Amino acid sequence: MHIAVFSQHHTNPDCPATSRHYTLLAHLARTHRITLITTNTWERLRITHHYPWIPEEVEVRAAAVSYENKMGVGKRLLSFGRYAAYAIREGLRIDKPDVIWGISTPLTAAWAAAQVARLRGVPWVFEVQDLWPAFPIAMGAVPYRWAQAELHQMEFGLYRSAQHIVTLSPDMSSYVTLIGQVKDKSWYFGEEKVTTVLNGTDLELAALATDEAVVALRQEYDLQNRRVILYAGTFGRANDIPTLLAAAEQLALNHPDVVWLFMGHGYDEPLVQAAASRCLAIRLVPPQPRHAIFAWFRLAELSIVSFLGLPVLDANSPAKLYDSLAVGTPVIVTNPGWTKELVEAHKCGWYVPASNASALATRVAEVLADPTTVLAAGRAGQQVAQQYFDRQQLAATMQNILEQSAKQL
Repeated sequence: MHIAVFSQHHTNPDCPATSRHYTLLAHLARTHRITLITTNTWERLRITHHYPWIPEEVEVRAAAVSYENKMGVGKRLLSFGRYAAYAIREGLRIDKPDVIWGISTPLTAAWAAAQVARLRGVPWVFEVQDLWPAFPIAMGAVPYRWAQAELHQMEFGLYRSAQHIVTLSPDMSSYVTLIGQVKDKSWYFGEEKVTTVLNGTDLELAALATDEAVVALRQEYDLQNRRVILYAGTFGRANDIPTLLAAAEQLALNHPDVVWLFMGHGYDEPLVQAAASRCLAIRLVPPQPRHAIFAWFRLAELSIVSFLGLPVLDANSPAKLYDSLAVGTPVIVTNPGWTKELVEAHKCGWYVPASNASALATRVAEVLADPTTVLAAGRAGQQVAQQYFDRQQLAATMQNILEQSAKQL
């Protein structure tokens, strides 16, 4: 079977990114022909060169289209539009696929997949990584009502035209299913059209976080006898970085042995740099390749999964949650959605309301004061990861969805 994959943001384990689709594509390529239509944005950002840029046996068409988290709205739209145009052109040039897999974000990547599917008369599967356009609208990036309405019409049309819809969290699935049920009869679709395939994590990479690797990190970064709190991810507008910095500075007043590591890059990086220069308890760590990130999570006693207190962000499926639990490091989450339910149900983490620095500092202090509970939470999280988060198992689920969708048009 020939599967065409439309994804603007391809990464591999040498990149400072989650690389979900690298694992899924590698799995699919064992038994199917795969053509990936993407960009070379992340290729130049590789930190190491331990892995092939594209999984073996995957064909690739890559546009020279730039993108970065610091871009303003205008530059982002230009980037999205350039990729969509390229993806449609290449999608019409490649051998006819049996099924198309369109991945947002951005929504325009999935739109391009839908157009090629329509023109070539093949089914397509829509993977919803973030709730677009609900997310950019909530963040104020789309201030005009007419533009919001147009984007929602595009979103609803994609849900309707897709043979199947895949989301990365149960809350995303609920959101999409509700839309299918509240629209008029011409739009209707039921919950059987929507499947949750969690973001997940790479357990074989998590196994690289050995005792020796952790000891080496402590020595290299002078972290002996320090209790580490880790935030690893994008310093984006939605990640509530100012609250984390304020909590770190408050905690430092009474807990001089605690150090907060901020690993990543993005819009709020200057804020992190400024805080690190005035507070010894805050350190900015350069982005790390995915295959190395797990040792950092294991080094930490606790990791933070933070977002602004916007309802649309409650549905997120953050990679840092899965990666942290995979190595036995419990998490603090700041959104009252499915992640709160997960960590409380499995006793592998704690919830603190978003944008409340004092509450976060207090909770971290309480957790660190009870090492036995921290260890128990870590063990519980690791069990959850092994049972539900293995990307090899998730890849098999995705393969089944694509195979069944190809048969149904």
